[in-house]
Amino acid sequence: MYDVLVVGGGPAGLNAALVSGRQRRRVLLVDSGRPRNAPATEMHMFLSRDGFSPAELRRLGREELSAYPGVELVEDTVVSVARTADGFEATLARGVTHRARKVILATGQVDLVDEVEGLAERFGRGVFHCPFCHGWETRGKTLAVLGRELPQVMLALYVRDRFSEDVVVCTDGHPVPEPAAGRLAAAGIEVRETPLVRIEGEEDALRLVFADGEALERQAVYHRAPTRQHSALAEQLGCTLLADGCVRVDEFQRTSVAGVYAAGDTARMEALPDAVTFVIAGAADGARAAVWIDQELFREDAGLGG
Repeated sequence: MYDVLVVGGGPAGLNAALVSGRQRRRVLLVDSGRPRNAPATEMHMFLSRDGFSPAELRRLGREELSAYPGVELVEDTVVSVARTADGFEATLARGVTHRARKVILATGQVDLVDEVEGLAERFGRGVFHCPFCHGWETRGKTLAVLGRELPQVMLALYVRDRFSEDVVVCTDGHPVPEPAAGRLAAAGIEVRETPLVRIEGEEDALRLVFADGEALERQAVYHRAPTRQHSALAEQLGCTLLADGCVRVDEFQRTSVAGVYAAGDTARMEALPDAVTFVIAGAADGARAAVWIDQELFREDAGLGG
């Protein structure tokens, strides 16, 4: 019986396991090895690690966990978690089962990029989702903003104000939603509504090819893709999900299901209009979840109630 089962080995899961391990808890971390930021070569806004490789951060995190004998790391996928009389039982893809008193879901999200040839392959490498994460690196460059929903289109106004005077909106065959059209025109932002066929080239030398045969040369593209949960475990456990698909948590990272916590991109508080999906924020969520799980376990063991 583990004290804590951590599902997901990104910044949130790794930090949760680290904090729990330092409190001498017995921890099982199960990682499928498919992080959301796998395509990215750099991460930003992580103090002392700005510009660091996400893959290297994960490698170092795993290495640090090896110093704590109570932490076990397994490369596998958790396919189901069920409540038992004394906690939870998790079944892995290989058919192995493990029991734990508490669960932290740190399974993250998946970006649902538009079905344009060449787009998915360049996501995180010339095609970026977040101006906070990548804006500084795209300052002064020729930019395109790809999307047809209002938040996607309005992103062009932000990057035009902060990073580049040369921004083109590409709506892939759809009209610009109101009230964006007038604001884009007032800002001098060109709009191309012609369907987009494919994206070619590499960062700093991208080529957007349209259905009418015309092409647009850009140095970087922004595409704020919608997301979905990477794992169905939260829904399977009965955790309350918000309208955007995030798992609802409170200020302690607790879900609506007793004994189940969630951290990182997979979760947010209902009062917050949008999840902050920075790497450092995910790591902080993981630490917070581990601290309050430890306190919950301590109270239970000491007979102090909930």
